[in-house]
Amino acid sequence: MSNVKTIAAIATPLGRGGVGIIRLSGPKAYDIACQLTGKDHFTPRLASFCRFYDDQRNVLDEGLVLYFKAPYSFTGEDVIELQGHGGMILQNQLLARVFELGAHQAQPGEFSYRAFENDKLDLLQAEAIADAIDATSAAAASSAIRSLTGEFSNKINDILEALIELRLYVEASIDFPDEEDVDFLSDGVIESKLSRIQDRLKTILATAQQGQLLRDGVHVVLAGRPNAGKSSLLNSLAGQERAIVTDVAGTTRDTLQETIVLNGLTIHLTDTAGLRDTTDAVERIGIERARTAIHQADLLLLVHDLSKQANPLELATELFGTTASGTPNFDPAKLLLIGNKRDLVEQQQSQNLSDKVDVSGYEQVNVSCETSEGIDCLIATLCDKVGFHPPENSLIARTRHLDALRRTQQHLNDAHLQLVEYQAGELVAESLRQGQYSLGEITGEFSADDLLGRIFGSFCIGK
Repeated sequence: MSNVKTIAAIATPLGRGGVGIIRLSGPKAYDIACQLTGKDHFTPRLASFCRFYDDQRNVLDEGLVLYFKAPYSFTGEDVIELQGHGGMILQNQLLARVFELGAHQAQPGEFSYRAFENDKLDLLQAEAIADAIDATSAAAASSAIRSLTGEFSNKINDILEALIELRLYVEASIDFPDEEDVDFLSDGVIESKLSRIQDRLKTILATAQQGQLLRDGVHVVLAGRPNAGKSSLLNSLAGQERAIVTDVAGTTRDTLQETIVLNGLTIHLTDTAGLRDTTDAVERIGIERARTAIHQADLLLLVHDLSKQANPLELATELFGTTASGTPNFDPAKLLLIGNKRDLVEQQQSQNLSDKVDVSGYEQVNVSCETSEGIDCLIATLCDKVGFHPPENSLIARTRHLDALRRTQQHLNDAHLQLVEYQAGELVAESLRQGQYSLGEITGEFSADDLLGRIFGSFCIGK
């Protein structure tokens, strides 16, 4: 520990506020607090009121000192928290003094990384800290806190223990075959245990997929002809006038992005310039940006004017073009048709349109941005389209978690194939070993240094 640097950082947002916190962690933290305050003793977990002095014994600030003695702290090291007044000048002066006394500037996520290194939390829990801070909805925040408290880790560890137990059973059976020459590969015990693990893993994967949607949300792009109502639809979903709406074609000349939460799902919504041929140089740039956004979208909403009675699929082909083989140049699984201005059609035809209809195998939701008819149906359809139906006790997840779970699933499928089809015990054991490694990546049992660097480097400084 004597070679470990003592780190320090401001742990509260810079700016005007009632309290500003500076956090220190490491072997010199306690001594620095004593030198800073002129005190010679602090009682662990007891707040002490102190004045903070510079090297000339001038008062820099005053506030509380909290001491957490190793290993009973967040990082597992001696931790000091200095709670002074909020304010950029006061906080920076106090931090500079802490550096003079021997502390070093903490890097992003370094406190959490030390907690991970000292077995105070696993990698899943560490990531949940950042996810809770960055949460864009109440559901995402609640799920992140559950992961932080260890719920997700416990589920992974339970499967990991079952997998290790099965692997040891297989390897022991290979090394020490039964004297009565019973074929352990075909007696049904291993297959039964493996099937139970696969079922549990499938459940966890489904939960993680919902958790990823909670954390990352989906990128939804509105596309269509000018004056189809794309900007009006964005305003309706956002609940405020974010986009300028006029009857003039080409009003929207650039992409406009808005993040909204609908039924617990975070949606990164992009309004685009109306797609058409134009000689206007500025509008053409906006149209090119629109096409780029369309190809990057998780979900594409093609907005068209119901009152013009155009075929939306022909419109999609016209707007998005076709590939060299003649197929439409868009992913059918990502396309959702939005028939807008239903109120005009209903007035003309004196009948009510259905909220949702089928158009040649594609879903179409009929809405009116003027009256808000069909908007609730659209929101529900968006959630259905991306498979967002999180349980109440959902757990936050990241793309790397899904990748590790899917690789584990594949290794277990390989193990099942080697067991049932080929009776190859050594290959069963190897597939189980690879599955154990993949699953262990989630909690950090097996993690490359560069992966850890990317994960903790995305944290805020002071955490």
